[in-house]
Amino acid sequence: MTIQNLALFDLDNTLLAGDSDYNWSLFLIEEGLLDAKTHHDRNEQFYVDYKNGCLDIYAFLKFQLQPLSQHPKTFLDKLHLKYMEKVIRPMMTDKAQALVDAHKAKGDLCLVITATNSFVTKPIATAYGIEHLIGTDPEMVNGEYTGGVSGVPSFQAGKVTRLNQWLTERGKQLKDFPISYFYSDSHNDLPLMQLVTNPVAVDADPTLTEYANAHQWPHISLRD
Repeated sequence: MTIQNLALFDLDNTLLAGDSDYNWSLFLIEEGLLDAKTHHDRNEQFYVDYKNGCLDIYAFLKFQLQPLSQHPKTFLDKLHLKYMEKVIRPMMTDKAQALVDAHKAKGDLCLVITATNSFVTKPIATAYGIEHLIGTDPEMVNGEYTGGVSGVPSFQAGKVTRLNQWLTERGKQLKDFPISYFYSDSHNDLPLMQLVTNPVAVDADPTLTEYANAHQWPHISLRD
């Protein structure tokens, strides 16, 4: 039986040289689909709260997912194609792709795990060649988005909950993997980073950098 290791990747400011959630809102404003005056300042404040570790995830999701409910999914899917080409692909780095490819070449089970909603992030994970994604799931009814959230948001300790659920569905536990990696830039991911065998800080924020240094975790950059 082949022994497989697990490679977990945060997305925003880790595999991406930027934040797909924050920039999605800016993109919708540029496309004339959100009012800049009412939306921009709140988007900025939520982003500051996230970086400071005090984000109210449910308030943020109510804000961030509501625009999905205003348009048919077919329209949103076409819009996302434009978002990928205009905004996301310039954030994808050769170093990030090389890291993913190296893990895949070793046969590791690769998974993107992100707090950003899965509508925004699934095509990005796919573009990196990663089949599996855990993101915060927008609620859908009859094939359309309601603006609500389904299940546990994959944020902070919620990433641990969602990963355990995902592994259980596959008859596995984290301890079944001899080596488990988690690459992240954010101190918000410490609950999961503390559980894997090989946590790696990536272009990390000051809080995570301090923690990583104190615990002798490696610190790398994926920026080109």
